[in-house]
Amino acid sequence: MDVSPLPAAAPSLVTPSLNHPKPRLAFPLHHPSAPTPRGSGSVAVRCANSRAPPHLRRAAADDDGEDSFPPPSLRIRRLAEEFRAVPDAANRARHLLAHAAALPRLGEADRVAANRVMGCVAQVWLVGQCDAGGRMRFSADSDSELSRGYCAWLISALDGARPEEVLDVDPADLAPLGGIAAGTRSRATTWHNVLVGMQKRARAAIAAREGRPPGEPFPSLVIARDRAVRAQGSYAEAQFEKACFTRKLLCSISWSCSCAVLLNGPQDHLRQMGHKAMFLSPDESKISELLKYLREKKIGVVAHFYMDPEVQGILTASKRHWPHIHISDSLVMADSAVKMAEAGCEYITVLGVDFMSENVRAILDQAGFNKVGVYRMSSDQIGCSLADAASSSAYTHFLKGASRSPPSLHVIYINTSLETKAHAHELVPTITCTSSNVVATILQAFAQIPGLNVWYGPDSYMGANILDLFQRMAVMSDEEIAEIHSSHNKKSINSLLPRLHYYQDGNCIVHDMFGHEVVEKIKEQYCDAFLTAHFEVPGEMFSLSMEAKTRGMGVVGSTQNILDFIKSRLMEALNRNIDDHLQFVLGTESGMITSIVAAVHELLDSYKSSQQSANIEVEIVFPVSSDAVSNTSVNGSHHLDSSTATDFDKISVVPGVSSGEGCSIHGGCASCPYMKMNSFGSLLKVCHQLPDKDNRLTAYQASRFNAKTPQGNLVAEVGCEPILHMRHFQATKRLSDKLVHQVIHGNGEPTL
Repeated sequence: MDVSPLPAAAPSLVTPSLNHPKPRLAFPLHHPSAPTPRGSGSVAVRCANSRAPPHLRRAAADDDGEDSFPPPSLRIRRLAEEFRAVPDAANRARHLLAHAAALPRLGEADRVAANRVMGCVAQVWLVGQCDAGGRMRFSADSDSELSRGYCAWLISALDGARPEEVLDVDPADLAPLGGIAAGTRSRATTWHNVLVGMQKRARAAIAAREGRPPGEPFPSLVIARDRAVRAQGSYAEAQFEKACFTRKLLCSISWSCSCAVLLNGPQDHLRQMGHKAMFLSPDESKISELLKYLREKKIGVVAHFYMDPEVQGILTASKRHWPHIHISDSLVMADSAVKMAEAGCEYITVLGVDFMSENVRAILDQAGFNKVGVYRMSSDQIGCSLADAASSSAYTHFLKGASRSPPSLHVIYINTSLETKAHAHELVPTITCTSSNVVATILQAFAQIPGLNVWYGPDSYMGANILDLFQRMAVMSDEEIAEIHSSHNKKSINSLLPRLHYYQDGNCIVHDMFGHEVVEKIKEQYCDAFLTAHFEVPGEMFSLSMEAKTRGMGVVGSTQNILDFIKSRLMEALNRNIDDHLQFVLGTESGMITSIVAAVHELLDSYKSSQQSANIEVEIVFPVSSDAVSNTSVNGSHHLDSSTATDFDKISVVPGVSSGEGCSIHGGCASCPYMKMNSFGSLLKVCHQLPDKDNRLTAYQASRFNAKTPQGNLVAEVGCEPILHMRHFQATKRLSDKLVHQVIHGNGEPTL
């Protein structure tokens, strides 16, 4: 991204002459008013004079009366300007290598995983704490000399600064430093990631100074090479029935409110325990029972990523013996159902919310599989807050406004009912989208139809995030914009901004949890971790993850995008073959944990037979708001049978609302209460009673819309058309001629 022009640089901070083996810095590594750290000797990089030149001094004086250096933020900007002024990458690299040689080495005791800076190509270690005078003291090291050079420059600017001054440094000021190492963008992110690590330590120093105890960590799950899974963290116990013991082992974990199973011993509240959970090692008898029905009755199963992890575990294990089981996002569920029907499945069971089973039913009908039965998992309605928002009168009012502003295109999220899609399409030409293709869809629409107005809904957070993304693009260079969409540039992006509209009264109750409280805790405790966020999260979480994305530490997108990001970072670590601990903050529904664990185990296993011998762990962190934490104490928990009540009786299941039922529709954690209505018992019940000769499963059948729209058309036919428009876009990367005609001339058929 472009950065606004910086102020003119002060006289040279870096002497560019290559005749000197060690370029001189105008800023010493250590602040002159502070004592030299013990053990550092005289190897700190210093300029010839021990004081900064007059034009770099602040007018204000420090508490000790000594003139201080300019603010660290100014030093960073000037260093960045100086680096940008050096003519080529080779010369810049030589300067970095020279300063790397002057950086003191860390002792082995500090070169440990706890001090590792994640996201760097090389191994980088950072140590930072506040001294008695209230100033930050930093030291760093790396197994790469270029990375050591990066660290030396950052330490020269920030060592000796006050914690608040470290936090004032804008990471965007490091943008000019990108690509200095022979154009390697990934290596240049070391600048940014080390700075983030410094700022995390500065926040901790401020908290300690103010007497605030370290915050409790979010629940997390650590996945290791030996297939051991351990939970860690400390929260009050929440009682709820799904956590249980059988065969003297933990056999079931409820993740119904993004929970991990946590030890809470009296001496060490961060103790850890290896265990086998049902979603990893499900009961073989349940797998056998399910497989018997699936094979005998030719039943296919499609399930969403947000499904209950215990159920997902059984399905994942069963898939090894019956290929017609698929866990994915909502769009691929329907595609998979068609493939199962083509392979001979006579029934499809859908584990999701009602609009998903409706879509499966409609797509099968469109593909000619009208006789294939489609069954949901409850006789009650399995709702969705987004789908409900799109079926409201307020959303109809939103679309009527769009119909009065031609030419208009309605881009509707796939997570809506077929009836909503049909009624919307008759008001405004409509195309569906997913969280992974919505940006490409909107950009292509603006490029393909001059003067177009785009109306997105119903997810308000996603709409705001799309607008935010386009505003970010508006300050990029034309070359950077072209990498995102070849038909756009700064002028076209700025021109489309006032013509992009989004519905402002709809959201997902799960992603709504990722608001201010959670984001502030992520900033304080997890800013140096890999951040993942679904496109449906509130703007604060979106911005935080987008910033992380710019330095290779984040992803914003669909559930599949998040899964792919975790896998790619793990593969990079495996290829480096160095001991590592990768920490990911999961910014979406906690039900994804089963797919994540399965994918991580698959990758770890695939490297077992190779020469790869490093100890690499993946930690998944589950953000939780205070609303989801129960006040129940460990002493108040119900006890297990004496035969199993050993150290296991100290386990706490975290978090959970006070009632102990897991997350409610009031939020507090990343778990969808509607998705959790899809139980294994319901799946067995449906499979057992098929074929439904006595009509006992009528309430479980997916709706087949025989109703008509206000214009007299079949809901099933009209509702499928926006989906078909999206399929055309996915295949060709262009809007279909039919849709373009509908936008420009109305919903009639194009004239030939």
